[in-house]
Amino acid sequence: MSLTRCANGHMFSTRKHGHICPYCSISVEAPAARKGNAASAPMTETDDKTMPYMGEVEGIDPVTGWLVCVEGPQQGQDYRIMAEKNFIGRSEEMHIRILGDNTISRRNHAVIVYDPKKRNFYLLPGDASGLAYHNNEAIYAPVELAAYDVIELGRSKFIFIPLCGVHFEWEHQKGQTGQP
Repeated sequence: MSLTRCANGHMFSTRKHGHICPYCSISVEAPAARKGNAASAPMTETDDKTMPYMGEVEGIDPVTGWLVCVEGPQQGQDYRIMAEKNFIGRSEEMHIRILGDNTISRRNHAVIVYDPKKRNFYLLPGDASGLAYHNNEAIYAPVELAAYDVIELGRSKFIFIPLCGVHFEWEHQKGQTGQP
């Protein structure tokens, strides 16, 4: 196989693409021309390589609690709850994405909110057509959540497990909220 690396670090087959990089259209010298030309030294291990861009990393959003699926297609799966609003649905734009249960709305089936100032959790109905249930009661207005409450969405049941609250709070949130 005749693999060549362009000046930007892309590897490609010269048999298939000739001496033009298919990724950035840079011309690469033929290996025979490279041997006689001292200016184009062979690539070494320390040469720059194309690395994937993973986005800006500004730290971790700490978890404040979890939903654990106890009944339904995702039984045993846990879902992280972060501070403030957590929108629940099947779409990849949702903070809590639940796959496998098509009776859960794609977007905004329900919302779980953690209020770092008051240190409590709430379950809110979403703006989708499906209902959300809290301990077997349909919710139409915000309901405060307690440890081990059961939340039903579609054909799935979840148990709510809080981490933050009166007994624990992340340090950086304490400084922001004025809590001791």
